[in-house]
Amino acid sequence: MKRLLIVILVVAALWSGYWVVASSYIRSGIEKWFTARQAEDWQAEYSDFRVTGFPNRFDMLWDDLALADPKTGVALELPRFGFFALSYNPLHMIAVWPQTMRISTPLTSVLISSSDLRASLKLHPRRDLQLKGAQVEAEDLVIEGPATLSLGKLNLAMEQVGDRNTYRLGLLAQEVTPPDSLRGSIASGIALPETLQEARLDATVTFSKPWDLSAIDQARPQPRHIQLDLAKAQWGELGLQVSADLDVDDAGVPTGELNLQARNWQALLKLAMDSRALDPRLGQAVEAALKMLAGLSGNPGTLDVTVSFRDGRSYLGPVPVGPAPILQLR
Repeated sequence: MKRLLIVILVVAALWSGYWVVASSYIRSGIEKWFTARQAEDWQAEYSDFRVTGFPNRFDMLWDDLALADPKTGVALELPRFGFFALSYNPLHMIAVWPQTMRISTPLTSVLISSSDLRASLKLHPRRDLQLKGAQVEAEDLVIEGPATLSLGKLNLAMEQVGDRNTYRLGLLAQEVTPPDSLRGSIASGIALPETLQEARLDATVTFSKPWDLSAIDQARPQPRHIQLDLAKAQWGELGLQVSADLDVDDAGVPTGELNLQARNWQALLKLAMDSRALDPRLGQAVEAALKMLAGLSGNPGTLDVTVSFRDGRSYLGPVPVGPAPILQLR
């Protein structure tokens, strides 16, 4: 009995020592990262940072966290943020966001609120904390900005597959309420309910480099090949389904083909132009080409076309309809 007690005390002392050393290492590494960002003219501030959770967890908690990258103009403000990891498995982390936070870019600023927004992150045991996989879940998500978008549920998954630069992406959004301005901008006669029942995406993307810590403090990995197996959404009488196989060069210009199936495509085209997803200056040319292609199918309201991207241009069949989109992450 005495020997067992001694063993227990020794193990407890060793575990306590491990937790103290590891938590000190975590704190020091994070503080150095913030100091390095400030030296690069970032805004990298917080009112309080602490590591708690002894003895079974490492809880990294920030109050009044503010990050702003001067190169991209992207800024993030969180009144509270936390990373949580089990002390015996610190490479599997849970990130928990506050109920409200603000994200700003050079183009706009949005306020994001959610009753529950969290992510599970699995990392490789590397100094750069390379991402093995991630899953983001949210409930009652509301994005308020120039227009308001809300989602009842969101599930976004990202998993490293094949070589270290390739990730499979999956998205399921349910009970999506688009901005009122989009509903109002679509031509009359189209019956649109308040919400999209769901939207789905399944894709495999090869990036210029793996997602790791440098994606935050240096540059985002850029897509180099996109295999879009399915992107699908149904909104009342509007239906859209897309698949694609694209190579993307260093400038973000795609080459390849995108297959698009759309029901009530005229309203979808108007929606794309009003939301600036498609340059309105190209709208008339695109509409004329689509009318011709839809007419060939015998049903002018339904569209099944292939969009080709080559030499920096977009084509509907042999008809050029404008420049190819630029696919780059800021």
